[in-house]
Amino acid sequence: MTNNDILRRVRYTFDLKDSVMTEIFSLADLNVTDEQVIRWLKKEDDESFVKLSDTELAVFLNGFINFKRGKREGEQPKPEEKLSNNIVFQKLRIALNLKAEDILEILQLADFRLSKHELSAFFRKPENKHYRECKDQIIRNFLLGLQHQLRPGSDGSES
Repeated sequence: MTNNDILRRVRYTFDLKDSVMTEIFSLADLNVTDEQVIRWLKKEDDESFVKLSDTELAVFLNGFINFKRGKREGEQPKPEEKLSNNIVFQKLRIALNLKAEDILEILQLADFRLSKHELSAFFRKPENKHYRECKDQIIRNFLLGLQHQLRPGSDGSES
C-alpha cells in the first residue's frame, strides 16, 4: 500500500473532513493547507495528485495519535524518515488504544485470521529474533476491518 492509500483509507474510515486532516497535521507541528491534503487524497492517475512522503505520513500518524488520545507533555516524537508497515500499524494501534484482542477482532471483521503470536511479532523491534515484517495485506485488512467496525454497511470502497 502506498502512503497515499493509507491516508485515504484513514480519512474515509474515520470520516475526516479536509479541515480536520489539516488540524491533525498541525497537532504534530506541521502546517499544511487544505489544498495539499486534497492533492494527497487524489487518485494516482489524477494530474494534480501529489505523492505523500514517509515523513509526511509519519507526521500525520503522530498527529492522529494526538488527535485521538490528546497531546502529551514535553517534546513531540520526531517523525520517521523511513516508514514500514510495522511502524504504521504500531502508530494506528497507539492512536486507537487497541490491545491485541481488539486488533484480532478487527481483523476478523475483514475475514482475516491471525494468531496472537503472529500479531505480537509485528510490534517487536526489528533486532528481535521473533520480529516479522508486516505485509500490505495485514494493513489493508486491518483498515478494512476498522471500516466495517466504524462504518457498518459500507461496501469497502472509498468515496
